Amino acid sequence: MDRIWIIMAVVLAFAITSISGMWLLPVLRKLHFGQTILDIGPRWHKSKQGTPTMGGIMFIFGIVLSVVVSFLVMQLGPGASSGPGSSIVKARLFYGLMLAIAFGLIGFTDDYLKIVRKQNEGLTPNQKLFLQLLFAIGYLALLYVSGSRSTTLVIPFVGMLDIGFLYYPFALFAILALSNAVNFTDGLDGLLSSVTFVVAIAYMILTALLNLWELEILAAAMAGGCLGFLVWNFYPAKVFMGDTGSLFLSGLVIALCFGTELPLFVVLIGIIYVVEMASVVIQMTYFKLTHGKRIFKMSPIHHHFELCGYTEVQIVVAFAMVTAAGSALAILAAILM
Repeated sequence: MDRIWIIMAVVLAFAITSISGMWLLPVLRKLHFGQTILDIGPRWHKSKQGTPTMGGIMFIFGIVLSVVVSFLVMQLGPGASSGPGSSIVKARLFYGLMLAIAFGLIGFTDDYLKIVRKQNEGLTPNQKLFLQLLFAIGYLALLYVSGSRSTTLVIPFVGMLDIGFLYYPFALFAILALSNAVNFTDGLDGLLSSVTFVVAIAYMILTALLNLWELEILAAAMAGGCLGFLVWNFYPAKVFMGDTGSLFLSGLVIALCFGTELPLFVVLIGIIYVVEMASVVIQMTYFKLTHGKRIFKMSPIHHHFELCGYTEVQIVVAFAMVTAAGSALAILAAILM
């Protein structure tokens, strides 16, 4: 298939996202939709107090419009398939996009409540978890009805393992864990958007290898959206994505993770997400077991490196490179399958 349409998805998402910032930022400032910075964080983050948040709206519109337009154009192209396999992949694409939008709405509600209450508390953790669980169950049910019923896990460099009905509890756990892991990664200027840009490139390559052009469009749009947002979010950030953006991106990563039917590959491709989540769990567990002692200076782990003296740019570049290395391993594993 002609790759011009994949390039179009990247360019369109980049253009819509980056250009919309010129309109959205003044609106967010006028509405006083600024970020509240916690006192427990690094003291120099206090200078970011009031930076506009909810900027994820930029790439939500950019990515969704890019996917829809590129998909419609591809459907009219000579290489589009109408076979049963393709209809299932199309369902994975659009149900995944619906999940991302639903997660984005959770984040939007959380961000809005924080702004209205003028504090860093929006939805309670239990409210967030309930909504994420509800949408995750709906997503998996839609995949099942559409024909995606494989219960086999592909373990990178090892082989395949059919876990039967246990696949669904595993999938629910993976979706909830991944959505929160991606959210934890959003803590430095340009960090989540940079890491997720590399993740998107990895999934562009992986979906191309698997000939899943519908999902390749999604990965391409995600890459373009993240790159367009970096125009405004790279250090020093002029806007933050908020939970609106981070939860939406988590939904896209989940859509690609399960859409390719290679959910365990996200452990390599999204290695930074895993490390960020693990650092929080380890810190909390150790803190409780030792009655107040800590392993890291602060969690998630990107703050630990900040307190060790590394700059935000250094951490972002290092984390993106680690993501690229993990992604290369995942792609190699896919080639060897």
